[in-house]
Amino acid sequence: MDAFRIWLANRPVQVGKTGEVRKRSLSHIEGCVLQLAAAINSTPGQTAQFKPIQAKEVAVSPQYRADVATLAAMFRYCLAPEGSAKEKVQRMRERTSLLAYLRAAVATWARPEEILDLGPGQWTAAAQVLNLNPPGRRQTKKFRGIIPIPAQFAPFLDEIDGPYLPTWPRSSWEKMRVAIGLPIERGQAGTKLIRRSMATFVRKRIGEANWRQGEMMLGHVKASISDIYAIPDPANLGLALGATSAIIDEICALVPGAYTPQHRSFTAA
Repeated sequence: MDAFRIWLANRPVQVGKTGEVRKRSLSHIEGCVLQLAAAINSTPGQTAQFKPIQAKEVAVSPQYRADVATLAAMFRYCLAPEGSAKEKVQRMRERTSLLAYLRAAVATWARPEEILDLGPGQWTAAAQVLNLNPPGRRQTKKFRGIIPIPAQFAPFLDEIDGPYLPTWPRSSWEKMRVAIGLPIERGQAGTKLIRRSMATFVRKRIGEANWRQGEMMLGHVKASISDIYAIPDPANLGLALGATSAIIDEICALVPGAYTPQHRSFTAA
């Protein structure tokens, strides 16, 4: 297995159709080792004679965080593209899913897969809370909590009658990453960047004594609140909510229309 690790490490990875080639990460290699072990162990009478290295020992946590001005630049990329009037309209339509993702990611701090799953039956307007775990889905180790929603994002949730995201904006994200100058290093500026950045902003704003609210927003700890109407209270998750709302206001001051409902037509194309 050590020889396999060395062999795989010497085989670079080609990223999509871009032609970009990068070194294979240790976490990727151990993922392959894990799959091999699972295949062997699932074979009757066979047991893998090796153990994968735990992910936490080989994973490299991304260090980059986007500031508020950079988050605003993401919204500007969607709402104020360059080109002629006709080209602008076309580009805005092409970036509708990206804009919808940005709005949800900033407002909820959610994991990308949680935003992808967002749909009917999760939003409780009367309590202004969103259940990130869709109806019928079992919880996993990556716990999905019930969180308060800033008023700026509520109108978009009010109109959900199907999947929130029309399509997954992977291609649009990569184009935006290049256009606004986000880091090119693997994993530093993927779609999870907003989640990491929002957590960093709010932690500084609400302080360490109140950071448990941030942990509950992230799904890292389970809230003990049984009454959903109590969730937005400052003693529960209201401080995190207030800080999130303030950050959205700062983005909107830099990019008018970032959370303006009349731009909703471009999030449903």
